[in-house]
Amino acid sequence: MGLFRGLVSLLVLFLLQRSNTSLVRLNDNGYEDLVIAIDPGVPEDGKLIEQLKDMVTTASTYLFEATQKRLFFKNVSILIPKNWEGSPEYKRPKHESYEQADVRVAAPALPGRDEPYTRQFTECGEKAEYIHFTPDFVLGKKQNEYGPSGRLFVHEWAHLRWGVFDEYNEEKPFYNSTSKKIEATRCSTGITGKNRVYKCQGGSCTENLCKINSTTKLYGKDCQFFPNKVQTEKASIMFMQSIDSVLEFCNAENHNQEAPSLQNIKCNFRSTWEVISNSEDFKNTTPMAAPPPPPVFSLLRISERILCLVLDKSGSMSSSTRLDRMNQAAKYFLLQTVENGSWVGMVHFDSAASVKSELIQIKSDSEKNKLLGSLPTVALGGTSICSGITTAFQVIKKLNPQIDGSEIVLLTDGEDSTTGRCTDAVKQSGAIIHLIALGPDAEKAVIQMSNETGGKHVFASDEAVNNGLIDAFGALTSENADPTQKSLQLESKGLTLNNDTWMNDTVIIDSTVGKDTFFLVTWEKQPPSISLWNPNGTLTEAFTRDTLSKMAYLSIPGTAQVGTWTYSLQAKANPETLTMTVTSRAANSSVPPITVNAKMNKDTNSFPSPMIVYAQVLQGYLPILGASVTAIIESNSGKTQVLELLDNGAGADSFKDDGVYSRYFTSYSENGRYNLKVRAHGGTDSVRRSLRHPLNRAAYIPGWVVDGVIEVNPPRPETNEDTQTILENFSRTASGGAFVVSQVPDTTNAPLPDLFPPSQITDLDATSEGDQINLTWTAPGDNFDVGTGKHKYIIRISGSIIDLRDNFDDALQVNTTDLSPKEANSKETFAFKPGNISEENITHIFIAIQSVDKSNLTSKVSNIAQVALFIPKADPGPDEGQSNPNPGESHPNHDSGVNISTVVLSVVGSVVVVSIILSTTICILKKRNSSRRPRTEF
Repeated sequence: MGLFRGLVSLLVLFLLQRSNTSLVRLNDNGYEDLVIAIDPGVPEDGKLIEQLKDMVTTASTYLFEATQKRLFFKNVSILIPKNWEGSPEYKRPKHESYEQADVRVAAPALPGRDEPYTRQFTECGEKAEYIHFTPDFVLGKKQNEYGPSGRLFVHEWAHLRWGVFDEYNEEKPFYNSTSKKIEATRCSTGITGKNRVYKCQGGSCTENLCKINSTTKLYGKDCQFFPNKVQTEKASIMFMQSIDSVLEFCNAENHNQEAPSLQNIKCNFRSTWEVISNSEDFKNTTPMAAPPPPPVFSLLRISERILCLVLDKSGSMSSSTRLDRMNQAAKYFLLQTVENGSWVGMVHFDSAASVKSELIQIKSDSEKNKLLGSLPTVALGGTSICSGITTAFQVIKKLNPQIDGSEIVLLTDGEDSTTGRCTDAVKQSGAIIHLIALGPDAEKAVIQMSNETGGKHVFASDEAVNNGLIDAFGALTSENADPTQKSLQLESKGLTLNNDTWMNDTVIIDSTVGKDTFFLVTWEKQPPSISLWNPNGTLTEAFTRDTLSKMAYLSIPGTAQVGTWTYSLQAKANPETLTMTVTSRAANSSVPPITVNAKMNKDTNSFPSPMIVYAQVLQGYLPILGASVTAIIESNSGKTQVLELLDNGAGADSFKDDGVYSRYFTSYSENGRYNLKVRAHGGTDSVRRSLRHPLNRAAYIPGWVVDGVIEVNPPRPETNEDTQTILENFSRTASGGAFVVSQVPDTTNAPLPDLFPPSQITDLDATSEGDQINLTWTAPGDNFDVGTGKHKYIIRISGSIIDLRDNFDDALQVNTTDLSPKEANSKETFAFKPGNISEENITHIFIAIQSVDKSNLTSKVSNIAQVALFIPKADPGPDEGQSNPNPGESHPNHDSGVNISTVVLSVVGSVVVVSIILSTTICILKKRNSSRRPRTEF
């Protein structure tokens, strides 16, 4: 139990969220426990279930062939909403939930936008969050635009399970290849088709050749790639799986490393098959000798939540205000968190257990008050956790003989060496055990029990300053409830007052919430004076005071007024610890509320590996941009670090403006647990609702080339604006769980050693402007994406993209001594002018960058930017299957490069300009000498 002895001083909360954890496991080459959940807002349609079955069955066969006879879908659960009519074949879910689902079937984020996509914001090779299909897509109404659903499911599964990316890029649909031609971004280049501008108006359509933009040297935005309907190329599924001949992922042999695809950008030019075949799924399987059986489906219908509170009232609960704090949190849970329609019972235990309330359905305050009156008032006796759990099972069985999917919230403070005797029974029951361990003496068997049943578990010390126990109960909302029915936390704040007796602040209630708004104040010693003013400045009615449990609360009737509410608490004891919690629900069931979800990238870590904080700010499925999001990370001993999270597409943040705010965390102060809480705030006119398409949406097929003629699909629905301004403030808080760090050096006599390099630059971009090439990127920090310092940049250039990737240190280095790094996350600019270039022998310059900090720690090599040093030819080319579109014309070798012999550095104003003189007689690949020493010439 030594692991838990360090839980002292300030409140330490250990909440391992399971809502984003997939249940999928691989067993004998087959994926088991895949969950597909239908959103409660989807109208009932039996065809939807049948089409889902057909989609997965077809996908299983396609997946088996695509993975070289290794993987298939073995069993799948379809989660059906509670508001759909029941059926004898529907069973009650066990651990399956909407929030955990691998696939969500829900209405489109905006009407008419039925594009399938995968919510993916982690790094290459890491699992994504979920796949989003719309009902119309599943029902086959969008097959012309997106292709067969089974094939597309495999495309999205590759995103979700293996962390690969698309081999197209809607932002960069074309690129200049080393063959001096404009190519469509795709893999493999064996996929043929036409690049055309196709427009229809008034019933007539015109087809024109694409025109080259003189600035970008690429085709204009109205140019599209129309693939041939009949192909022979087998790759790639991550480009266009809807082509009949496509059965494989691009591999190392046929991967298109030149294309600016998201796969190349995010996975360092590795093919999708290289990433997939390096996954644990492939390391743990071998090809099968026979075809797999079809998937087995389970239909699970969500029903009313069944939950039993199992509360410890043993003698040790009388110390350190434990009984008071348990009752505060339990009352908060019953008054505000648990959803109407839920069945709730209560069991107390010490050395034995007793039923204090059979299961009653929450319909009004009457049922809640009955349960409130059943909370323990005296703590006496020993501890028998198994007695409490088995008694709770008996309570649940009176309503539902099958315990499957029922929940037990177990709050206990002590060890119980006999807990192991009921572990097997709990596992077999199908119940979910949520553990709240108050104090340092958590029993390991109960922790294991909670983990193995898919429950959440919390560890809390005996101090209350950070409001953690109430936050923990607040996180126990139903994972299957309609989002508009869930309690959302707007404020959670605690303060220990010594000399200053006042705790003053404001809370914002925006128009997406306001129903069942609830204010809760707690104290440790004496009731404070409480004042609360609504946005009009009117003092609200008095709070209900519960002096026995040391709490006061106020429920705002109807829908709370939108605006800024102001509160003032005056302590009547010195010192005193006060907390304020504010929650609310959606104001309108048809308008999704703004939500915040937070998590770390992993639960355990070893120094000096960094962690990543993620926070999603969404309204329904629409990202919220421009919010101020901060992470508060607290160690076991109460040391707190505050991080501003960013949605800038740099550092830890994978994609700009996707509503996911991220940052690296490296400020470890000690070994043990760290707790995460996130606050999000939106200011008037600064926050925007993103109307852009999802970044990882499925490729839309504009049409097909059939016998040389383009047959078009209807144009893709698009919005005229990328964002929509939100004209009001909002605020949210969310618990993001906890993580455990080990191997942190002792900092008693010396600070932590600097072992953290700057983060990899991932947004290096190069553009040409006349005879000048401009570079831009986001500045990294001294420690990944945090801080600034006396570091420098190393910029190297090459004529070969692969040579620069694999042999960066051997490439020519540009003098950057006059380039002073800016503050982390600032925009950097750099420019150079290439001169004396012969277009017959030179095709591209490839550029990459590293950052080196004051401790001489070097970042990873950046993404590789490129500029074409030629005017491309706008002819049909290989995109139309012609091996030589210009007979008689000699084309340079694809590996040809640039021999850069001299670099002259000059400064023009405040912009650094590098003039590069390039030899036209020798290719860089042929000239490299065997010593492979870095070449730097000034």
